[in-house]
Amino acid sequence: MSPITTTIIITSLATGTIITSTSYHWLMAWVGLEMNTLSIIPIISKQHHPRATEAATKYFLTQAAASALILFSSTINAWKSGTWDITQMTDATSNILLTSALAMKLGMAPMHFWLPEVLQGSTMKTALIITTWQKLAPMALMILTANNLSTTTLILMGILSAMVGGWGGLNQTQTRKLMAFSSIAHLGWMATISTMMTNIMILNLFMYLAMTTSMFFMLILSKSNTIQDTTTAWTTSPTMTLMMMLTLLSLGGLPPLTGFIPKWLILEELTMQNMAPTATILALSSLLSLYFYLRITYTTTLTTSPNTTPTKHKWRFKPTPTTPLTLALPLSLFMLPITPLILS
Repeated sequence: MSPITTTIIITSLATGTIITSTSYHWLMAWVGLEMNTLSIIPIISKQHHPRATEAATKYFLTQAAASALILFSSTINAWKSGTWDITQMTDATSNILLTSALAMKLGMAPMHFWLPEVLQGSTMKTALIITTWQKLAPMALMILTANNLSTTTLILMGILSAMVGGWGGLNQTQTRKLMAFSSIAHLGWMATISTMMTNIMILNLFMYLAMTTSMFFMLILSKSNTIQDTTTAWTTSPTMTLMMMLTLLSLGGLPPLTGFIPKWLILEELTMQNMAPTATILALSSLLSLYFYLRITYTTTLTTSPNTTPTKHKWRFKPTPTTPLTLALPLSLFMLPITPLILS
């Protein structure tokens, strides 16, 4: 892809997200979402391969359907209330439709089936964009409409997503699919808390973005497409294998790492709202996710694969820039001590 084309596509992608997150009119939000979807289609399909084409088609169909559902929901609301203002969603039917549409956009259960397949058909860098940047626009809409969304639907979808994210990842060997199920589980936690404490949801989103970015950059650096590939990651950089282990444990939500903060705050808030059963199910489902994070941790850090190569280091033909990794790693590992500062 030529530099000019890449620049136009990336700019359109960023513009679409910014338009959606800053708009107060439903039609402008819809325009932003469409720009976002149409910009990433060429990025997914630029690998001239049937898998990439299939992934781009699946992504386009699901996102177009979700956008149409958002437009339908806002039209019904405008018809009933006479306003296109995003914050004035007063009709119950529109709210349930909007909740379902946003869940489909984000890839939450039970509308999650497209996410692992699309990630598997994309390159690692494209998968990084889909699991991080592409979540921002729907999340912005969820934050803007948090007071009006259907709480029951969101909590049920949140619990289901956390469980599916755990169960689905148990049987996977591909790192991109594991990251997809990890994303589904994290989105479940965010959805559960979204209508009660929006600031905790924003905090969770920020930490999810930092941890996922770190993890993907390390997978890109070590060229690890499968769990088996992670066994030779130490030949690229022994330090990186240690960081990968810590990032995986942080994704699993173990103290004293960053990933523990959102889980701790969400469980605390749910308990305060007399929703102990929901908190228990979420906590148990996070154990399932922790199991597959530990699987990668084990192969990456605690085992030395039987190597047939005479050299201890991989050839580095194309050095990958590590600046984003340097910025994202401290955020995804060492934020726990400043929790009181974040909350104040």
